[in-house]
Amino acid sequence: MAVDREVIIVGGGASGLCAAIICARENKKVLVIEHKERVGKKLLATGNGKCNYTNLKCIEGSYRGEDPKFAEYALTTFGPKESIAFFEELGIYPKEKNGYIYPNSGQASSVVEVLELTAKYFGVEIICKEEIQEIVPGKNSILLKGVLNEYRGKQIILATGGQVSAKLGSDGSGYKLAKQLGHNIIKPVPALIGLKCKEKYYKELAGVRTEAQVSLYIENDKNVVACDEGELQLTNYGISGIPVFQISRFAARAIKERKNVKVHIDFMPGMDGKQLEGLIIKRFKMKGRTAQEAMIGLLNKKLVDVLLSESGISLKMDANKIGIFQIHKLVNCIKNTCSIVVDTNGFENAQVTAGGVSTKEISEKTMESKLVRGVYMIGELLDIDAICGGYNLQWCWSSAYVAAKAIIGSR
Repeated sequence: MAVDREVIIVGGGASGLCAAIICARENKKVLVIEHKERVGKKLLATGNGKCNYTNLKCIEGSYRGEDPKFAEYALTTFGPKESIAFFEELGIYPKEKNGYIYPNSGQASSVVEVLELTAKYFGVEIICKEEIQEIVPGKNSILLKGVLNEYRGKQIILATGGQVSAKLGSDGSGYKLAKQLGHNIIKPVPALIGLKCKEKYYKELAGVRTEAQVSLYIENDKNVVACDEGELQLTNYGISGIPVFQISRFAARAIKERKNVKVHIDFMPGMDGKQLEGLIIKRFKMKGRTAQEAMIGLLNKKLVDVLLSESGISLKMDANKIGIFQIHKLVNCIKNTCSIVVDTNGFENAQVTAGGVSTKEISEKTMESKLVRGVYMIGELLDIDAICGGYNLQWCWSSAYVAAKAIIGSR
C-alpha cells in the first residue's frame, strides 16, 4: 500500500529541506525522500565546507538561463535579508565578508544540521536511501514509485538538484521524472568549473596563481561573450579559479554545441599596453641582467619563463639586446594570451549545473508545473544557475519559499 502524505518532497538537499520546513510549520504533513544515505550531502561541500549561503551584493547578470528574468519574482519575494532572518530563527548566526554571508561557525555542517533538526521538530518525515523511479499523475493525487515502496501525495515538490556531484546526490535523476511529466530539458552542462585548454605549456604552469582578466570568445575574436577578473589558477589541464568559473557556463554551452571557444588572458589588467611597454623597456635597460632576470618581481617566475618563450625571447639573452619588435610581442603575450578551450573539467568537478527543466513550463510565482497540477519544481533542477558567491544557494531558498507558500495557500 502506498504511503500517503499531503506534501512529498523528492530530494533532501538545500531547497528540499527549506521547503519542507516552511510547509511543516503550517501544519502540512510532509515527507522528504532522499536517495543518498543522508540529507544535505552536497550542501556540506559548499563554499569549501564553509557554506556561503547568500550574498548581500546585487550584481547585474548574476543569474543565468534561457530566461534569467524567471528568477526575479522569487528572489525579490524571498531575498538575502529574508534568508538571513530565516536561518537566524534556526540558530545560524551570520558572518559577513564583503557581502558574502557565512554561518559564524564557519561550517557548512551547521547549516545542514539545523535544517534537519528543524524539519524533524516540525514533524517532517525523512526517508533516505530510496530512489524514485516513476511519477504518475492522478485525478486527486500523484503517485511516486520508488525502489522500496510507493508514495502518494496531494502535492509533490521535485527538488532533486542538477547533474553535478553524483556522489553527493545530484545525478540528473530529476530530469527523468520531469520528462515523464512531459517537460522539456535544456541540455545540462557543467558550470562554475575549470576549462581545459589545448596549449601544452599549461603543464609547466601548474600551481601558478596570479591576478588576471579572462575574456571569452565564441566562434570569432570580435565580440566578448563574458569577461571576469580575479585570481586565475593555472593547472596542468588549463585554467581555473573564480574568474574562469564565472564565464565557464557560456564556454560549456558552446563546447556542447561544437563551437570554437577561445579565452584571451590579460596577466596585468591594472596597466594598459603602453604603460606596460614603457615599464618593460625600463627594466630591460637594467645592466647585467638576462631577460629572465629583468622580469623578476613583475610576474610569477614560471609564468615569466613561458611568456618569454612564447614571445621568442631566450631566457638567458642579455636584456639590453632585446629589440622593440620582441618587446611588442612580449607585451602582447602578457596582455593578450590566447588559449583554445577544448572542454570543461567535467560534471564531477563542477559546482553547479547550467540547464535543466525549461522555465517556460513553470509558473514563476508558484514554481508549479504548467503541465501537471500539484507538481512543483525548485532549485538547481530548473534552468537557472548563477555566479559564485552564494547566489546559487539563494536561488534554492527563494524558489523553495515560493513553492512552499503556494502549497500552503492552496488548501
